[in-house]
Amino acid sequence: MGDLGLWFRSLPPMTRTWFGGTVALSIIGRFRIINHFWLVLDYASFIYSFQIWRPVTALFYYPITPQTGFHFLINLYFLYSYSLRLERDHFVGRPAEYLFMLLFCWVCCVIVALLGDFMVLMDPMVMAVLYVWCQLNQDVIVSFWFGTQFKAMYLPWVLLCFNLIIAGGGIMELVGIIVGHVFFFLTYKYPQDFGGPSLLSTPQFLYDYFPNQRVGVMGFGQAPTNPRRNDGGGGGGRGGVFQGQGHRLG
Repeated sequence: MGDLGLWFRSLPPMTRTWFGGTVALSIIGRFRIINHFWLVLDYASFIYSFQIWRPVTALFYYPITPQTGFHFLINLYFLYSYSLRLERDHFVGRPAEYLFMLLFCWVCCVIVALLGDFMVLMDPMVMAVLYVWCQLNQDVIVSFWFGTQFKAMYLPWVLLCFNLIIAGGGIMELVGIIVGHVFFFLTYKYPQDFGGPSLLSTPQFLYDYFPNQRVGVMGFGQAPTNPRRNDGGGGGGRGGVFQGQGHRLG
């Protein structure tokens, strides 16, 4: 238990909160400590009875049954794996920006869930996070069942087809792909490839509560390079415009 607690505390804050909240609330609902109906996103209860906690609990709660237990564990693995990679790699030192991404995807999933009468949000949220990671690492080779390997850009569609064939679903996964694509397009694709303005930016109040952190490694696993001193330069090794041959004094 000590090793388990140490591992859990070592997770970055957003992934730790999401992972821990999902496990805790799903177990609470499984053992009927709280009636599971109070944890799902019910349209009438949310809109007409003002039970405003439902979009939040619907994110963390997943109904665990003998039929859905394996699917829950797979989703939990994807949540841990790809949320951890995003937070520790791409959003390293920028917790406010990663939280904004999660909030944006969550709001989009809530809107679609209310329109489509979905009661839990774990499937589309996990798929949205996975989709964003795959788009940011398109050429990375990932492994799937039975030793199959392919580029990360195809992983969301493989999972969609897998759930469509095995479980007869796929709608939740498709919603997650669409939500993840909307975030990726507005944040990265449109400004970089089309030259448009950045349509999504992290609000300042998130930076106030979750300021950027200095990290010891710059970029994606590449150590920062130290500026080389120019023994004869007058710019202190910074590549300045005042550079000369230099002369020894004395």
